[in-house]
Amino acid sequence: MTALALTGSPLWYASRASGTLALVLLTATVVLGIASGGRAAPRRLGRFEIGRLHRDLSLLTLVFLAVHVVTAVLDPFVHLGWAVSVVPFTASYRPLWLGLGTTAFDLLLAVLVTSALRLRLGVRRWKAVHWLAYAAWPFALFHGVGTGTDTRLSLQLWLYAGCLASVVGAVWWRLAKAGPGRVTGRLTAALAATAVPVVLTAFLAAGPLQPGWAQRAAATTILAGSGR
Repeated sequence: MTALALTGSPLWYASRASGTLALVLLTATVVLGIASGGRAAPRRLGRFEIGRLHRDLSLLTLVFLAVHVVTAVLDPFVHLGWAVSVVPFTASYRPLWLGLGTTAFDLLLAVLVTSALRLRLGVRRWKAVHWLAYAAWPFALFHGVGTGTDTRLSLQLWLYAGCLASVVGAVWWRLAKAGPGRVTGRLTAALAATAVPVVLTAFLAAGPLQPGWAQRAAATTILAGSGR
């Protein structure tokens, strides 16, 4: 696995670097959105400044995500087509993990399109779609962990742990600051903030942290693809 990481093509390095940066920026965007919403909004900063920063981080996330998609498709090692970038779970190479990334990409594109049409859609409909950005984050996280051949590297694991801790911490902080009402929403957020770390830890222990994970995943995918 380490040897593969050290001998990868320039496109592989570009894809992994841009994907990692996109995940970090998406994490920052989600954390800012969670921490600055409702009664938890900071008083020292104006909502305009927070909204502008949130918007700029979102656009920067999409830029690096676009680079990640383009370099992944152009990389001759995995032989991905352009349709894979928008149609989830259709890749012949690790379809599940790539499909999660494609799903996250589609959700963020939906947020981008509806943001451009915000005045026509209305605030209520726009907010309903905007929540998809929060759903995109765990998909992107599991995509990176399951697809990356460098997941076992200490630096990458610490990066994933930092992203996870940031979002989970923001959720619990927001819940602590929340006022009465919306019990269902708070319960859902609490369950998600508890479930994601547990599921991710169990998956890492059973999959990517085990010797030969990359080879087994690739072999399973090849067999599945040959049966189509």
